[in-house]
Amino acid sequence: MKKFIFVLLSLAAFAHAENIVIENDIELESYKNEIWTWKCNDKGCEKEALADGGRPISVEVCRVACPTSGVLWPKPIKSTISTTLVKLDPYGLSIANLEGIGGGKEASEMIQGAFELFTERIRNLDKIGSASGQGFDIYFNVKHPENFRYVQGVNESYHLTVNPGQHGRLNATICSETLLGSRHALETLGQLIVRDSFSGSILTPSSVEIFDGPSYTHRGLTLDTARNFISVPAIKRTLDAMAASKLNTFHWHITDSHSFPFESRTFPNLTKYGAYSKNKIYTEKDIQDIIRFATVRGIRIVPEFDAPAHVGEGWQWVEDAVVCLAAEPWQTYCVEPPCGQLDPTSENTYKILDGIYSDLTRLFKSDQFHMGGDEVNIKCWESVDRITRNMKKMGLEADLEGYHTLWSKFQDRVRKILSDKAGDKVKPVLWTSTLTEGDRLTKFLNSSDYIIQIWTKMDDPTIAHLVNNSFQVIFSNYDALYFDCGFGAWVGDGNNWCSPYIPWQKVYENDPRTILSKLGIAPELQHLAIGAEAALWTEQADDSSIDNRFWPRASAMGEALWSGPGSWKGAEHRLLFHRERLVERGVQADTMQPQWCLQNQGSCYL
Repeated sequence: MKKFIFVLLSLAAFAHAENIVIENDIELESYKNEIWTWKCNDKGCEKEALADGGRPISVEVCRVACPTSGVLWPKPIKSTISTTLVKLDPYGLSIANLEGIGGGKEASEMIQGAFELFTERIRNLDKIGSASGQGFDIYFNVKHPENFRYVQGVNESYHLTVNPGQHGRLNATICSETLLGSRHALETLGQLIVRDSFSGSILTPSSVEIFDGPSYTHRGLTLDTARNFISVPAIKRTLDAMAASKLNTFHWHITDSHSFPFESRTFPNLTKYGAYSKNKIYTEKDIQDIIRFATVRGIRIVPEFDAPAHVGEGWQWVEDAVVCLAAEPWQTYCVEPPCGQLDPTSENTYKILDGIYSDLTRLFKSDQFHMGGDEVNIKCWESVDRITRNMKKMGLEADLEGYHTLWSKFQDRVRKILSDKAGDKVKPVLWTSTLTEGDRLTKFLNSSDYIIQIWTKMDDPTIAHLVNNSFQVIFSNYDALYFDCGFGAWVGDGNNWCSPYIPWQKVYENDPRTILSKLGIAPELQHLAIGAEAALWTEQADDSSIDNRFWPRASAMGEALWSGPGSWKGAEHRLLFHRERLVERGVQADTMQPQWCLQNQGSCYL
């Protein structure tokens, strides 16, 4: 006969360890060497000495049942979690109605992949090889199962219930509009299943009801893989951590003036000339593998090809396309070495971009495409006689506004190329720039054509100008969401340009709608803030450091965008625990506090 563990906690009185009832537990003799236990109180789970003859309650068990502690990240909208925990058989998990989910072959593969990931993580908790306990039957009720890839604004909400079933098994029912919501529910359910460090048993609440959904539809990371190459395994670790925090968009800044690691089928010379080495290339097979990996985790991949600036290495073989390539002194022609900028008057520029866009849109199949568009250096174009001559033929003055008009003509033409390749359903994204400021915004850009990603400071008037002119915006304001800030300068001495280091608390409270309110934006326009992305530019980061640059700070952003604005103080306990979860999953997340603080909730305060 199978043995079950029942852990009963009286939450109304915040029960002490000695009041917890454990049925069918292993003999108390097994705990005779333990000296600590945890109790739930108004601070969370507090460590205290174990009374003689008592059964210790581990911090993991306490966190699941204690409402002032909690294990879920991000915090759900509404949750009711039983104070009874039962022993779970990690090898007795199943999808009870796989054939009835619908949506076709790809949808079925997506949810099976998500379920396999769920079971793998539960089994990884098992350190003693025990298969005793209750099994778990999971039922999916999905209204639109054909929606298994994330596109902007798709419904990601879910309703999760867990109840005792028949024959010593638990039933979990997941109701959602799309398979994206089902995947998020599996992540939530997985976070409720813990290993009791005292007994070694895998435990789960006997009953659960959670209603949940995101506050913002766009929750992402921007990763630069051109300054320093980031390997496929490191990208996958990033995607794993994103899924754990319910982030849904991986914005891949795949090339820059420093290197061209993307394998172009149309123009392979771009990679041959531009990659750091033959081992530092993203092949089509690599990209397809990453996209499949991301899809199972509810994440879309948005490629960025930055233009007309931020190009250089890889273009040496193209005649009359790139100007100011590796120009010196670099400070005159670009924001950082090496310089390089496209010639918007050259037909070769558009020929090559046509091929690059064809390659990227064929592979990524995303509903967004990032066109870059930042940090164009007018002085570079001014220094090239060919450009000024061609501008004259076009009837443009060689002054500041003339160059911005030239830039806008470039942008119109490449947007048309993108539309021809990807169709009108793909929405281009641009960074804020001098083209999005003042009268140029409405003169050169249309709010129906572009989403604008903000990288300036949160008090920049340009933000209000964009929203008041009906542009959808993504926040990556560098004073809260640039995760390369706060390190030593890599050119010259001192600290880098956007110092100081940004702590997770500031990330957590960087709410887009709150920022808009402070800028005087009317409530009826605040829906135009569709979300945010934390960015990591890799001048000083590679495989060895991206984990602790992103995590757990990006998780803080994840909860703020999912659960809505709140105080970081109410999240600290859970983020400490979530950071431990990321480490258990193989992500080298940065340490937040001494482990003593994790074991003594509410004691590390100022």
